[in-house]
Amino acid sequence: MCAGLNYQVRICFSRNKKNEVKIIAKQDLFINDEIRVREVRLIGLDGEQLGIKPLTEAQALADSANVDLVLIQPQAKPPVAKIMDYGKFKFEYQKKQKEQRKKQSVVTVKEVRLSPVIDKGDFETKLRNARKFLEKGNKVKVSIRFKGRMITHKEVGAKVLAEFAEATQDVAIIEQRAKMDGRQMFMQLSPNSEKK
Repeated sequence: MCAGLNYQVRICFSRNKKNEVKIIAKQDLFINDEIRVREVRLIGLDGEQLGIKPLTEAQALADSANVDLVLIQPQAKPPVAKIMDYGKFKFEYQKKQKEQRKKQSVVTVKEVRLSPVIDKGDFETKLRNARKFLEKGNKVKVSIRFKGRMITHKEVGAKVLAEFAEATQDVAIIEQRAKMDGRQMFMQLSPNSEKK
């Protein structure tokens, strides 16, 4: 079931198996028979202004051109409608959205877990992985989990994190210094922008 709201936003309701109502907001343009106004300011196929027309006349013009009547500015007084090929418009819009998504960069946070009594070989392996993540442009969260009585020696964990930060200083900068969170100490590194 859908209800029109402010012409442009449609609120749709659906029920799931547990009979809970889910509200879905759709941002669609209204086309042809979905338009519920008396008159519209009409724009032609080539972008020329055709003036204010009754909805029936505007729909007849769109039908004669074998295209759609699309309400593009529903809040305007009177609402603005355009005669266009809606399928082609929607295709072009989706293509443009896809191009924008390609260009946008997504930064993810990868986590590297250490121990306060980590062996040198394990430390080197974790360091290699963190460097790979940083070189790909990801942020790295380095964490140390204190087990049992190790929590009384927080300075050992802080020393390990300091060594890790020093070993990655050529590819990373410290975004968040080492701090405690419960039984865990962590810091966050981000890629060095000068290296890119």
